[in-house]
Amino acid sequence: MRAAIPKQFLLLNGRPVLMYTMEAFYHSGAKPEIIIVLPADYHSYWQQLCSEYNFSIPHKLVSGGETRFHSVKNGLDTIADEAGALVAVHDAVRPLVTKQIIDESYRYAEEHGNAIAAVKSRDSVRQFRGGASVGLFRDEIYLVQTPQTFRVSQLKKAYLQKYNSQFTDDASVVELAGENVSLIEGSYQNIKITFPEDIAVAELWMGKSS
Repeated sequence: MRAAIPKQFLLLNGRPVLMYTMEAFYHSGAKPEIIIVLPADYHSYWQQLCSEYNFSIPHKLVSGGETRFHSVKNGLDTIADEAGALVAVHDAVRPLVTKQIIDESYRYAEEHGNAIAAVKSRDSVRQFRGGASVGLFRDEIYLVQTPQTFRVSQLKKAYLQKYNSQFTDDASVVELAGENVSLIEGSYQNIKITFPEDIAVAELWMGKSS
């Protein structure tokens, strides 16, 4: 992002990105308890932002780890082992997630054990293999998003594994633990803010939905 602060603190329509993300979950039908995992060095900065923007959504603040895997594990360690409980893991920088996707992820995970938001690829896809590119069948390619929602017991068991470089998200951790992963429909609007132009795109989407 070529920014001096982490992406979740960048301003989107005048407020930090993370605040929009939290509001989506807070106003969803699921109304989950919210745990925010942030680098320890930014806890006081986040609290300062909450004061500055009069942001009062209740949440628990947890220190992040070396990788996404370790950060999620730190958050999970604060959750009690409650039968039937569900947990959704979501990227702080996906502020356009809808209440409908959040609620469906909880509903589907309760019935099937997990629910991973994803969308079909709109583009042709090629894989580089053995020095040459190979075309893949686009209709079988899904782009994974968040939320990724699980029964707490399933996710905690998966996170007992040692860290593996193959772990790119929570679905990959659960899958390597031997569980089947279920996809639900995400949204092309549910973008992950990664590059400077993504802020402009997100503001455009927000303007259309207001």
